[in-house]
Amino acid sequence: MSTYWPWWAGAVGLALVTINYTLTTDRSFGVSSAWDRVLHWRSERQLEQMDDEFTDDQALAEALAAATAEHFGTAPGTPTMPPVSSGESQPLVPDAEPTAGENSSVTSTRPAPLVTQAALLVSIFLGGLIAATTSGRFRLRFDMGPGFRDLVTANPTAMIATLFVGGVLVGFGTRLAGGCSSGHGLSGCGRLRPVSIVATAVFFGTAVAVSFLLWKVI
Repeated sequence: MSTYWPWWAGAVGLALVTINYTLTTDRSFGVSSAWDRVLHWRSERQLEQMDDEFTDDQALAEALAAATAEHFGTAPGTPTMPPVSSGESQPLVPDAEPTAGENSSVTSTRPAPLVTQAALLVSIFLGGLIAATTSGRFRLRFDMGPGFRDLVTANPTAMIATLFVGGVLVGFGTRLAGGCSSGHGLSGCGRLRPVSIVATAVFFGTAVAVSFLLWKVI
């Protein structure tokens, strides 16, 4: 592999990765959320352990009943109904169990297992390393290349400060938008979510404006 992939091959590859991740985990593909969860792996692990204790609906119902009895002083098996004033009818509560579709929707809203998030980040790193090595482009460097030096700054201190501030702004914007370009641009737009379409338009619109500013103005 001596040259970059053509644009259509990259698009097909990204589509396959996104579809495979969604089918495997039943969740949307996203890098920023995975990075955030891996950084806070201890608290995320505690949440997973707590969630595992209540995977059984019957166990969850019994735990809620016991907590209600302890707080309000009622028997665990006694149902508590709100008082009904005269002239008002008591609403009927169906005894039907949740359907399989409802269970799957509840399950899909839960965060992906932490190990899959870590595997995603490791795979991105290894994939980039393998691609750079096989193409003969891999080498360690401590600057952003001649293009960055010509357009922005050649001062090492100013370069580090600029990259640091830019990284903070990117992280803040990612969390503010509820996802990054992979989460919104790949998964969200693929599912035709309006918020993802708007977020992706803002991402790329800002990138085009900044690129035009760097190349035409500065």
